[in-house]
Amino acid sequence: MPLILGWDQVGLRLLLTLIAGTVIGVNRTERGRPAGLRTTLLVCLAASISMIQANLLLRTAGRNSDSFIMMDLMRLPLGILTGVGFIGAGAILRKGRYVGGLTTAATLWFVTVIGLCFGGGQLGLGATSTVLGLFVLWGLKWVERHLNQEQRGTLTLIAGPTGPDQEQIQSTLGPEGFTIASCDISYLDETQRRRFRCDVSWRGHPSDARTPAFVQHLARQPGVLRLHWKPRTI
Repeated sequence: MPLILGWDQVGLRLLLTLIAGTVIGVNRTERGRPAGLRTTLLVCLAASISMIQANLLLRTAGRNSDSFIMMDLMRLPLGILTGVGFIGAGAILRKGRYVGGLTTAATLWFVTVIGLCFGGGQLGLGATSTVLGLFVLWGLKWVERHLNQEQRGTLTLIAGPTGPDQEQIQSTLGPEGFTIASCDISYLDETQRRRFRCDVSWRGHPSDARTPAFVQHLARQPGVLRLHWKPRTI
């Protein structure tokens, strides 16, 4: 960072920060994320302003021979990063097996670092980081759509005395690539009616909403009184 910072440099840094925060914030808003354009932009600007403030205080840093006071200017951006860590933690939501908000939290952390780069005068590094961030958020989103991901669903089946057991259910799912991760069995009454609640896992496209063929196959088996299938994405 230069020792003397003019207002032309301050304006340039803030302008580049504004551009970087806006383009990344638009990506978040388009996908309906909690941290949208305004949140992303404010975090990025706060980081940039903190580094500009540290730059302006450079001339007052250090310790004179007749003074016991020394300013550590790097504590300011480090405090900003710590504060954003708490904001990012608040954006993460976990409900059972579902964990959401990780990309939102990582984006807030990322734009903070971008703001620190622009505010500290590392314009080339900040611009390169912005381009890389856009590639990750926009470009790799297309790659994710074409990758098979682990999926889970819940199969609830009520069978009579002549209905299938757990091994027969697994043998029906296996040829299609579905696996029973866990299964709870309850006996409903003295007639030996059983309720199977199975946690099923497989690999596939998250956008594939088709009902698996094994559901209809199981429903047609003798002794199956009721069947319910509920897929969910991890």
